[in-house]
Amino acid sequence: MLGKIISFEKNKQDITVVFENGIGTISVLNDCMVRIFSKTEDNGKSKAIEHLEKIDTEFDVIMNQENLIIRTKKMLINVFDGFRIDFYKLDGTVLCKDYRGERKPRVELGEEFIQLMEQEGHEHKKEEQNHRIQVVKELEGDEFFYGLGDRTGFLNKRGYEYEMWNTDDPKPHVDSYKTLYKTIPFLITLKTNCVYGIFFDNTNRSFWDMGKESNDYYYFASDAGNLDYYFFTGESIKDIIKEYTSLTGTVNRPQLWSLGYHQSRWGYDTEHDVRKIAASFREHRIPCDTIHLDIDYMEKYKVFTWNKKNFEHPKELIEDLAKEGFKIVTIIDPGVKVEKGYPIYEEGVKHNYFVKDAEGEIYVNQVWPGDAVYPDFGKKEVRDWWADNQKLLLKHGVRGVWNDMNEPASFKGEIPDDILFSDEDRIATHGEMHNVYGHLMSKATYAGLKKHDKRRPFVITRACYAGSQKYTTGWTGDNHSIWAHLQMAIPQLCNLGLSGMSYVGTDVGGFGSDTTAELLTRWVQVGCFSPLFRNHSNMGSLYQEPWQFGEETMEIYRQYVELRYKLLPYFYDLFVSGETSGLPIMRPLVLHYETDERVRELNDEFLVGESILVAPVVMQGARSRMVYLPEGKWVDYHTQEELEGGQFMIAKAPLEKCPMYIKAGSILPNYPVQNYVGEKEITSLTLDIYKGEGVYIHYQDDGESFDYEKGVYNEYKFSVTKQGDFTAELVHGGYEKKYDSFLLTYEGKEILVPFEGKKIQVKLI
Repeated sequence: MLGKIISFEKNKQDITVVFENGIGTISVLNDCMVRIFSKTEDNGKSKAIEHLEKIDTEFDVIMNQENLIIRTKKMLINVFDGFRIDFYKLDGTVLCKDYRGERKPRVELGEEFIQLMEQEGHEHKKEEQNHRIQVVKELEGDEFFYGLGDRTGFLNKRGYEYEMWNTDDPKPHVDSYKTLYKTIPFLITLKTNCVYGIFFDNTNRSFWDMGKESNDYYYFASDAGNLDYYFFTGESIKDIIKEYTSLTGTVNRPQLWSLGYHQSRWGYDTEHDVRKIAASFREHRIPCDTIHLDIDYMEKYKVFTWNKKNFEHPKELIEDLAKEGFKIVTIIDPGVKVEKGYPIYEEGVKHNYFVKDAEGEIYVNQVWPGDAVYPDFGKKEVRDWWADNQKLLLKHGVRGVWNDMNEPASFKGEIPDDILFSDEDRIATHGEMHNVYGHLMSKATYAGLKKHDKRRPFVITRACYAGSQKYTTGWTGDNHSIWAHLQMAIPQLCNLGLSGMSYVGTDVGGFGSDTTAELLTRWVQVGCFSPLFRNHSNMGSLYQEPWQFGEETMEIYRQYVELRYKLLPYFYDLFVSGETSGLPIMRPLVLHYETDERVRELNDEFLVGESILVAPVVMQGARSRMVYLPEGKWVDYHTQEELEGGQFMIAKAPLEKCPMYIKAGSILPNYPVQNYVGEKEITSLTLDIYKGEGVYIHYQDDGESFDYEKGVYNEYKFSVTKQGDFTAELVHGGYEKKYDSFLLTYEGKEILVPFEGKKIQVKLI
């Protein structure tokens, strides 16, 4: 495309390469990360990367007769005519090479056959064989692909094809779905002897074929925007994630209550319903911190309003529930109802806040309120306006905001690509801004909550882009109460975590269709280990609260919600450490055992942090299952039996049991079971200590403010040796509420140890 190399120029960390037909730039950001860029359009600044940091890096650039050679301390980059680029480790190991041949699909259908298929109802969307921007990479045959955010299918994405186009589709999602709600164009590739990552920072509709079209290559492509991708290398998948999140940001530590249990339903449509749900949780002794209000609470589905007929006294309702420990999260959609006299609409029209068509008229489509218009979140003044509107919720006591329908969804057909949006001070199109619309809405919501509430914002979103993790948690959208969606939840959440979006969950029990007692029971056993733990269901489906399914189901459900509350400090510590490492909470085993071929496509087990391995039952009727334990020693959480890793085993799994295993040498902090976070003042921390050698870092702060940024937190270092020597040390003591004792559990024994100073040592044996 760009033709032969004519010349090059090195300017600090940028190498500008002049070709016959254009210019390409390679920026060395550090020894393990480079940016590949060629401009064809003015796309403004990256939405995912807010501060592109270039670390002063020494590297060599030479030109020989055939190509340009760039050498850092970690990789070798060969640049050829046509802006073809090959990446190597310094020892000559091939990381990734551009494919030199032409794209040639394995299966091509004639137009006549396609018409016959469509007559019977088969959908066939033919993708153009070549795109204006496309990067085609060689397949050597040993690649395993991970990441790509919110995708259907299994953990390893080899053989799948996807489109990055945020899509609201309520039908049951199956493996063949190419689009879902989120666009995170970040791929991790694991090979036998190396690993690398690619982030294609192009907000337009893009196409990813992971070897489905051909066994010889995979590719990513777009018909708009620029060639703009980042290449990462390192020694492990963890290194790749750290590099990627150093660009796009990590998840901020959440408020502690948000890690508890959430209950939601589209259909809690009166104040009486909400009070009844809250009372039932306390009556049945099932811990719960949060109730979500769906669109029912609004007046005619108008955002930032209350349905005064069914929610006559919202402030009083929320205050009363707060006394019982409940926090209220309200849904907000971007579509603003077209209605004279409606303040949000009138103000938006007055100040030119809504997107327009090519003739300069405000663009109107339909969503829940009927005819609706769309805030132009690409403008800073619109984001500021939306942020300030959060006060209309906060003044009633709302504690979090749930952003939905922000793909953006539209009921009267998809918004045309040429509808005019803004990208800060420049005019852009819907085609360019569609995939970042939810991202920018979440950014505005986060800013408003931080400004007006002062506490760490709790925002949840359905649609997002790479980098949204800085502002919002997310859920996987409108799943269904089917076993296939429970099975898919594990690889889906794991890949989102590998893609930087680690604060995520699925609707426990399924949103659409009708759940069963068994499905709900098995789903809560996955949900209790998911970072976001929320039960949500659709109007018209069976009510999904656990007491709806009888005493046995409720007892098991309670057991796993209580387990979540016991493990809250462990989850919180993972979030805090993730602020620097970028590592997810819920992890595929391949993240820590990538040289073990048996875990590279393990779809029905996962790790929580590095210490807890969960092997849930995801098959209807199963009461036992095959479990693979990776290398090392493990302890059955339920029986305390010690097990040798590196082998498969059959685990008994009656309905009440989710198989769980703890890595030897682990130290797990536990809280007492509470109805809600803050119900009990915790002055003594329980530590479950497992035989072996290990170190654990635990954090303590107020769980809601930003004071930790000023050093107002405690950091404890716990360690245990193979000989059973335990040490606890306060390595940072900036928060006044310190533990006065630790309750140590070890091999069936309990030892209560006072903690008065900065360090204690205890002999456990």
